[in-house]
Amino acid sequence: MKRPPTLDNSAGRGFSPFRGRRAAELVPQARLAGPMPWVIAIMVTLTVIAASGGLALNNLAQSARRDLSGGATIQIVEASAAQRSKQAQAATALLLRQPGVAAVRRVPDAELDRLLEPWLGAGTDSEAIPVPALIDLRLRGDVTPARIERIRSLLKTVAPAARIDAQSSWLQPVFAAISSLQYLAVALVVLLGLTSSAAVWLAARSALGTNRNTIEVVHLLGGTDSQIARIFQRSIGVDAAMGGAVGLALGLAAVIVLGRQFVGLDSGMIAGGGLGMIDWGLLAAIPLAGVLIAILTARLTVLSTLRRIL
Repeated sequence: MKRPPTLDNSAGRGFSPFRGRRAAELVPQARLAGPMPWVIAIMVTLTVIAASGGLALNNLAQSARRDLSGGATIQIVEASAAQRSKQAQAATALLLRQPGVAAVRRVPDAELDRLLEPWLGAGTDSEAIPVPALIDLRLRGDVTPARIERIRSLLKTVAPAARIDAQSSWLQPVFAAISSLQYLAVALVVLLGLTSSAAVWLAARSALGTNRNTIEVVHLLGGTDSQIARIFQRSIGVDAAMGGAVGLALGLAAVIVLGRQFVGLDSGMIAGGGLGMIDWGLLAAIPLAGVLIAILTARLTVLSTLRRIL
């Protein structure tokens, strides 16, 4: 009497748990053939550029506020050059004796002429167009309205033609515009994140529809919704990682090129908007956040869809 045939290795493997590579082979997912990785690459590129712009604007605003927090400018508005020079010298001497004053510097007339030369032309007669004398004042601590009023009262006796303004007040419209651009950058980052989630949602729904018959068979073999979801989230996670790496490389390349263009402007204020190590670290973390969002979106999409169709 013959013994019953034994199961060979390939049949025996059919009873092993439904997971890992075997499970993934039952629900094949093409990588880099579809648009999903490239959509994520584009989204990551745009997110890196938008985030770098927001970080640079934040650094620029903080640097400008730090530099101007204790600064004030005094103008001696006097038509007579002799009286203008006399009042400027008296104001400088008085301010140097005041407590709380860190530094006082009268801007030389030659320096003022160089600053005004692009608008007034070279060799302009100072008597025909009287240019106010400027004094750069640095205080210890922030410039408050009370401190400005006190300095104005002191200068009335020695420099009645003096006008004093906090340097930070000149840039308030600039700071307001920078804040608006920062909010815009944050809104763009959030919008791009939602767009990436929508792309993953569509890709997961499409993959589920394409493999619906296979998924039904997998269910009959004992596969659970969670196991099937892990197959899709693994595949989409790999695609998101590939797209994120490409997007990060393109985004950083664009940021470096733009940074060199701004450096070429040779502006002290623009120089304060450079990115630091923490900023570069945040930019490098964008693809990781994109992969996590893609995996979570894929899992939630697959689980919710399977509950409806099975």
